[in-house]
Amino acid sequence: MENQPDSSCPSVTVLYDGACPLCRREIGLYRGLDALQPVAWRDVSTPQAELPDGGDQADYLARFHVQLADGTVLSGAAAFVALWSVLPGWRWLGRVGRLPGMMTGMEIAYRLFLRLRPRMQRVARWLENRRLATPLKPDRSE
Repeated sequence: MENQPDSSCPSVTVLYDGACPLCRREIGLYRGLDALQPVAWRDVSTPQAELPDGGDQADYLARFHVQLADGTVLSGAAAFVALWSVLPGWRWLGRVGRLPGMMTGMEIAYRLFLRLRPRMQRVARWLENRRLATPLKPDRSE
């Protein structure tokens, strides 16, 4: 059985783009896990967002980042592996990501995803707006 860290002292702070519909969905998935997770969540999409020292908002919006408890900021595949390593039910994926060669392959895949991300965001926003604009149909089973 794995020890559960004290959730009042996060070991990882996720710096995410709350204006991105893809990012919001993924973060929602992670946040919906065990309430004891040692993770803090920080939306960096607003002008008043608190950023780590020396950080540039555009950089944090362009790639996935996490900040470790010691202040180290990781991005891309390394950030995902750090997050997965502390999430209940995802720790096994963090271990897989640390196997020799995996981080390089994951980073290449992540960079390819980043090229597709703008198009995927447009589709996600369109679907989100369409869902919000569609009136709820009455339940006819009553």
